[in-house]
Amino acid sequence: MIYALRVVVPDRPGSLGALASAIGRAGGDILNLDVVERGPHGAVDDLLVDLPPPALADGLVGAVTGVDGVTLEGFRPYLGDRDVIRDLDLVDALAAEPQNAYGTLTHLAPQAFRSAWALLVEASPGHPATIRERSDAAPDTVVMGLPWLPLPSARRLAEDAEWVPAAWRALGTELMAAPAGRPALALLVGRTGGPAYRAGEVARLAHLASIAGTVVFMHAARVRNAG
Repeated sequence: MIYALRVVVPDRPGSLGALASAIGRAGGDILNLDVVERGPHGAVDDLLVDLPPPALADGLVGAVTGVDGVTLEGFRPYLGDRDVIRDLDLVDALAAEPQNAYGTLTHLAPQAFRSAWALLVEASPGHPATIRERSDAAPDTVVMGLPWLPLPSARRLAEDAEWVPAAWRALGTELMAAPAGRPALALLVGRTGGPAYRAGEVARLAHLASIAGTVVFMHAARVRNAG
């Protein structure tokens, strides 16, 4: 079984090594480690850990929390691909098929952000918001209203807001969104069961969504000029 962990590791020599050793003693194998952001309490890291039988999840949790100074912020089974999509890989994918940049962004964002799903949503004056693209695991729930659209800048969204479908709230779905080229079009990303999105992740989403919008705009301009 693969687990996704979010830990805060103190900024002192040997802390990360001690964490890796503890995970190894618990029977886990670190498949991937990403630094989400750095702050006054240390580095916030996301890890994917393979924990084959007979090792138990409780043992892994105990091993991580037993490391001096380490805080476990999130722990959940990970059902995505073993290889996490890097931001540069996603940008390469956007450039490879500029005519489908929005679809590529929507389908790869969950893997890039260790999330459950993504939706590309659009606001139209006088009409309910519409869903332009869905990732493979996106919920079938019909979103009746998105009061935060148009969206001037990327941000986290309150998971208990009135517009959030009950099914999302029941699963403890963390949410963030970023405009994709224009405020009326935004990528909404959901992470079931947490942890909460960090400011560094929101900034990354803003950057990638903006790039997708630029790719689409430039492709459309080339098509117009060619005609």
